[in-house]
Amino acid sequence: MRFDFLHPREESRKPYGQRVLVDDREVRVTSPDRVLVDGVTKAAALEYFLAVGDGILGALRDRPVMLERRRDDTVFFQRRLPQGAPEWVATVRGPEYDLVCPDDLATVAWMVNLGAVTFHPWPVRRDAMHTPDRLLIDLDPQAGTGFEEAVAVARMVREVLHERELEGFPKTSGGRGLHILVPLATPQPWGDVQALREGIGHEVVERIPELATMRRLKRDRGARVYLDCGPQTVASAYSIRPGGFVSAPLRWEELDIVSPRDFDVASMPERFARIGDLAP
Repeated sequence: MRFDFLHPREESRKPYGQRVLVDDREVRVTSPDRVLVDGVTKAAALEYFLAVGDGILGALRDRPVMLERRRDDTVFFQRRLPQGAPEWVATVRGPEYDLVCPDDLATVAWMVNLGAVTFHPWPVRRDAMHTPDRLLIDLDPQAGTGFEEAVAVARMVREVLHERELEGFPKTSGGRGLHILVPLATPQPWGDVQALREGIGHEVVERIPELATMRRLKRDRGARVYLDCGPQTVASAYSIRPGGFVSAPLRWEELDIVSPRDFDVASMPERFARIGDLAP
């Protein structure tokens, strides 16, 4: 892996016209000093993602990815390939989308240059769009609760998963909550995976109704952790979130000793170099 700012060409010696070499592909970087999210510049985001390269590729490789792009103070989601994309950017097309399917770090660098530092991969591979190979559960603490309550609910999710002979892998959401990723030994149709997710969620709520809820209306949730089994995507592991924090894969035994604020663009590269990728 290589990440080098190249000398600008004579005709484009401007701060917005630099190029980087990433694994032998040349990627143009416009305005590297532009802040993308809460103090994190485009150049800093590039350095971060290449430092956790194997991790972000493990989270995104061969999966359709919806881009959460940031431009000035605007955040928008993009489901179609932008014009002018390099020919080596892999995609998957459907009637309503033309989604990037990253297969190398150069593609990640190209996405960062677009202002994307939070990635939303679909739980399918591009060659099997109709059969997810993982299910996702999003634990979202509501007002009056926090990470501690999310951990308690996550442990009950784990118990229910074990009873169904499934294994879940926790990660911070990058905010106050947790995501649990569950690999499926046999990919299943979307409807079957959704039914499984909802069944797990209802079982958790039935066992700890004082801590967990699946009520869709916010006013009905109370001071509990919302098990969001609606969306089929969440921000990927290693995505950068508001505040410069990142979505960090964890060991179960770490849940009682860490805080989501322990994991940011500055701290994650050292952790990743030390323990590697904990994501499934």
